[in-house]
Amino acid sequence: MRRLVWIVRWALLGAASGVLAGLACSAFFSGLKWATDTRIDHGWLLWLLPVAGLAIGSAYHFFGGRAALGSGLLIDEIHQPTDWVPRRMAPMIAIGTVVSHLFGASVGREGSALQMSGSLSDWLSRVLHLEGRDRRTLLIVALSAGFAGMFGVPLAGAIFGLEVQAVRPSRREMLRRTRQVARTRSFGPVQAPAEPIADLRARISDSLGRWRGLAATALPAAVGAFVSDRLVRVVGHHSESASHVHVALHGSIWPRLVLAGVAFGVMSIAFVESTDLVHRWMARYVARPPLRPVVGAFIVLAGVAVVGRNYLGLSLPLVEHALVGQDSTWTVPLLKLAFTAVCLGSGFVGGEVTPLFIIGATLGAAVSGPLGIDPLLGAAVGYVSVFAAAANTPIACAVMAVELFGWGVAGPAVLVCVVAWSAGSHRGIYPTQRVRTTEGFVRRSDLPSRFGPTGGH
Repeated sequence: MRRLVWIVRWALLGAASGVLAGLACSAFFSGLKWATDTRIDHGWLLWLLPVAGLAIGSAYHFFGGRAALGSGLLIDEIHQPTDWVPRRMAPMIAIGTVVSHLFGASVGREGSALQMSGSLSDWLSRVLHLEGRDRRTLLIVALSAGFAGMFGVPLAGAIFGLEVQAVRPSRREMLRRTRQVARTRSFGPVQAPAEPIADLRARISDSLGRWRGLAATALPAAVGAFVSDRLVRVVGHHSESASHVHVALHGSIWPRLVLAGVAFGVMSIAFVESTDLVHRWMARYVARPPLRPVVGAFIVLAGVAVVGRNYLGLSLPLVEHALVGQDSTWTVPLLKLAFTAVCLGSGFVGGEVTPLFIIGATLGAAVSGPLGIDPLLGAAVGYVSVFAAAANTPIACAVMAVELFGWGVAGPAVLVCVVAWSAGSHRGIYPTQRVRTTEGFVRRSDLPSRFGPTGGH
């Protein structure tokens, strides 16, 4: 009976979180469509991008408070709860993202979905007096519901909320353990273990406890994700849509997909480090935070004068061309990366995921020719793999590929997502994700950058 009560309780809480996320995503879709259509119809709005940057920078500097920490705050509150998520986070990120797109900033939209969903779900926890583990569980559900509602992938959304906040060993720690196992097998059982037995048992017990916690969260996360996605579709917004990919797979394609996965992982490193580099540069040379988006806006306007307007906003036509099998050049993903890094690093708000989809799909189309891969397949696996590496969510992204492109990409998507994630950076776009190292649990933002001190964003 207690188990049944628990199931019903969390199914209802998951559904409530899904409704809040679905309503927020639906309203945000309408605002985003209006902003994009208005900017395209009135091209002169682009020249007001510095004014928009000043408004956004000033709003977050003077009134943002903890809401300025963005999606990372939600992950922080899951691992180390300190205070309620600010209620102003939802309206600030929604308005800020619409304004960014209205005037042409190259930003995404997933940040808005996650932050709106997280803020509203934490408000629900406050109303229902949920604290401790219950509150953390509802925040995880909010991540799932926000992602599913925004991108139309309920199963991947359910997994995303569980995977994005999960503690896992860092790549360096995984390599150390692999070498330790290899040495043990090479020299036999007489070799002394590298860790005391008690410490090893504690690690195993801790890992089992975390897996049990994730399993318990799976039900409400799935309910929240499916409710959010269904509500968005009922309202009339169909999120992401893509045609199924049917490509003949032969033995020689798999090594080529591995090489493509390495390229996607390297591109994820370039994205994370470029955004952090712009952030550090702005913090060092532009003393007043509200002025940093203004400087970024002028850099964007200079870029537009050179290469045109194709890389502004979501840039969805770029990915639409790639996903119908059209070839692409290396300059397309690199230019989209540059525009997005400048906008996000200087202080515009929105998110990184949709730009990463664009970068991945166009990069996949670009490398398909040299690698002898069907351009449609290359674009499809690239679409999810760069994001998988940058967000450290290879499982959710492989499932997302199946939901968007069909079972024909299942094998290639799993392979390429894992390879891209393995080849990517030990950091990522969510700096408050936790990893396990020899020194204990640390934030990804505290791990060393390959190009200098981390700045966070």
